[in-house]
Amino acid sequence: MQVLIATRNPGKAREFREMLGGDRWQWRHLDGQDGVPTAVESGRTFLRNACIKAAHYARALGVFALADDSGLEVDALNGAPGVHSARWAEINGAGSGDAANNALLLRQLSDVPDERRTARFVCVLALADPQGRLLLTARGSVDGRIVREARGDNGFGYDPLFFVEQLGRTVAELPAETKHSISHRGRALRAMREMMQRYLPEQ
Repeated sequence: MQVLIATRNPGKAREFREMLGGDRWQWRHLDGQDGVPTAVESGRTFLRNACIKAAHYARALGVFALADDSGLEVDALNGAPGVHSARWAEINGAGSGDAANNALLLRQLSDVPDERRTARFVCVLALADPQGRLLLTARGSVDGRIVREARGDNGFGYDPLFFVEQLGRTVAELPAETKHSISHRGRALRAMREMMQRYLPEQ
C-alpha cells in the first residue's frame, strides 16, 4: 500500500521512512507535487494542524496521507514558538529558514539563565484515508533545554540548540539511531506504526 508523507521537507521525509520502514508500505512525499495547493495550517494546536494537512493532501491526491505538525515549546517564551516553529523568524520579521529561526530564538533567550531555558519538542501525527477521513492520531514529546550556541551537524530545525540532559548532547550531535530512539517524532511514529499495523492489517 502506498502512503503519502505529507511534507516537502526532505529531512523529515527521510526520518519518516527510516522509522516506519518499507516492509509493509511504500512511501512517497510531496516533492514534485507542485500542482497540489499547500494546506493552510490555520489550527492553534499541533493536533489540529496535523489533521488539516492529512485530510487536505489525502483528498487532493486520492491516497492515504500521513501528516505531522511538530515544533518547539520554550517555557521562558510561554510555549512559543509552538505551532509557528517553522516560520518563527519569518513572522517576526527576522528572515526565514532554520538558521534565522535559531538566531532569533537565541536572541530572545539571551538574558534567560540556563536553569530557565527548559523546552520540549512535540510531534503530533494524523493519518487520513483517500477520502480525507481522519483515521488515527499519535503524539510524542521529549524534554530538554536550549543551549547558548548551535552544536552538531546531524539534525535540522532547532536540533543544534536542543540539549538532552540524560545524553549530554544536543539532538544534532546524536547519531540517527539514537535520535530516533528518543525524539518526539520517533515516539509518535512508533505509536503510529503500531496502530497502522493493527488498523490496516490486510492492506
